[in-house]
Amino acid sequence: MRPSVRQLECLVATAKHLNFRAAARECGISQPALSGQIARLEELLGVTLFERNRRHVLLTPVGDEVVERAKQLLTEFDDLGAAAEAHAQPLGGRLRLGVIPTIAPYVMPRALGLIRGACPGLEVLLREEQTARSLELLHAGKLDALLLALEADLGEVESLPLFRDAFVFASGAGHPLARRKSIKAQDLTGQRVLLLEDGHCLKDQAWAICQARGAKEAVDFRATSLGTLAQMVSNGAGITLLPLLSLPSVASLPGIVVRPFTRPVPFRTVGLAWRPTSPRRVLFETLAGVLRLLEPEGIPADVGVGSGPSEAAAVAASGSSAAIRATATRRPRSVVAAR
Repeated sequence: MRPSVRQLECLVATAKHLNFRAAARECGISQPALSGQIARLEELLGVTLFERNRRHVLLTPVGDEVVERAKQLLTEFDDLGAAAEAHAQPLGGRLRLGVIPTIAPYVMPRALGLIRGACPGLEVLLREEQTARSLELLHAGKLDALLLALEADLGEVESLPLFRDAFVFASGAGHPLARRKSIKAQDLTGQRVLLLEDGHCLKDQAWAICQARGAKEAVDFRATSLGTLAQMVSNGAGITLLPLLSLPSVASLPGIVVRPFTRPVPFRTVGLAWRPTSPRRVLFETLAGVLRLLEPEGIPADVGVGSGPSEAAAVAASGSSAAIRATATRRPRSVVAAR
C-alpha cells in the first residue's frame, strides 16, 4: 500500500509548523483527523516520523528525510497537473510568478498589459519576495517561475536571460563626483556607499562592485527599498549604485544626481527562471519575448541635477545591451562578479 497525497500534505504541514493544530488549520481538517493521517502514515512506513508530547513536536532523523522526499513528490504531483494544462492551453491557465523587490515595481506595471496582449487566456498571480525565499517557493511548487537577477546563486533551475540592467552612480547634488559627466570605477575608492539590507541580491551585487574598487560600506545604515536608498542619497548621506530600471521612479527626487559609468559598465542580468521539471517552457519562452521589450534604454533626460540627453545617450551606448538571445542554462554565469 502506498502513502496518499493527503497523508503527504499532512506530513509536510506538520513538519512546517511543528504544531498539530496549526498544521490541521493549513490542511483544512480537524486536529484529530490530521493526527490520524500521520499515525496511519507512520504505520504504513514502519517508522516514527515525529517525537511528540503535550508541549513539543519534533521531527525524527528519519522523519526529516521522509519530509524532504514528500515535498519533492508533492511538487511532482503539481507538475503532473501543470503538464496536462500546458498541453491543453500552452499560453493559458494560471501562472504564479515570483518577482524580486528591486524589479517588481519598475517592470510589472508595464509588463502585465503586454502579457495580457500576448497571452489573453493567462491568469498571472504575482508574489514579491527576495531571491532566497522566491527560490524556496519555486522548488516547493508554490511558484511556477521567477523574474530576478541571474547573477545570484540560483541552484538547479532553467533560465532565460532577458536583458542587461546597467548600474549607474547616484549621489547628492553637493557631492564632488556629482560635477562629473561620467564616473570611472576608480572614482569609488574611499567613498561611503549606502546599500540595501541583507537578503536583497542587488545589495550583494552592488557591494561586490564597490568593494573591488576600494569603497567603504556604510555599516550604520541599511535601506529596505530602492526608494529609501535614493532618498538617503539625495540628502547627502553617501553614494550608491542604482539599476537603470529604477530611475524613472526612484531618481526623480530633488537633489539627487545620477551619472553613467565609463566602460566597462557594471550591470546585472534580468532573467526568467523555472524548475527544470516544469512542462511550461513554451509559455516561458513567450513571456521572455514580451519582457525583453522592457529593456531600459538609458538615463531619462529629466533625471538628476544637470543631466541631459548627452548623458542618456552615453548610458544607452555603454550600459544597455540589445536583448540577449534566448539560451537556456542551468547555472548562469555571473557577469558582474567577472568585472
